[in-house]
Amino acid sequence: MLNETIYQEIDRISQEKGIESSLLKEFANFVILNQKTKSKNITKTKRKKPLSMAVIKQAVLDYFRVKDTKDLRKSSEFKLSTESMNLNFRQKESWETLYREFVDILPEEKGEEGVNCINGINIFKYFRPWLVFGLNPKTATEKDIKSAYRELSKKYHPDNLETGNGEIFDRINIMYQSILPKTFQI
Repeated sequence: MLNETIYQEIDRISQEKGIESSLLKEFANFVILNQKTKSKNITKTKRKKPLSMAVIKQAVLDYFRVKDTKDLRKSSEFKLSTESMNLNFRQKESWETLYREFVDILPEEKGEEGVNCINGINIFKYFRPWLVFGLNPKTATEKDIKSAYRELSKKYHPDNLETGNGEIFDRINIMYQSILPKTFQI
């Protein structure tokens, strides 16, 4: 599993830090093995069967506590929640948009990877700050929130020549403001 470059680095660290090289090799193998397992799990997650139109539609109707599309259109809560959305109830894309916004992450989009994805979440499809920041909303402290924000903002700040991205940085800032306790916001 390990190549010559890794063996050389293990020997260097072993001598420099006084750590048994066999322990470092064992650890390196462990990391590689677990990374492969993790990658396989992500691939399996990506291959989940997409939800049918009927299931997506029913989940949205349930969320707004209505029985059909006619009642949904009449719902003041729905109108208020979607006033800026351009929806066509005959298109699956509109129902998927509603599902993403109000219900959950579509199964086939869980664990996504790519430029716009952080912690398996496409941040431009989903506004899920807690998942993006890798925090539990019930247990996260102000310190946890700020720490997670700092890590992400360092990575995506436009001044970072390797991984900087202004659009992602702006989105992270909006998410941060949405979960930061109001007493700590400026």
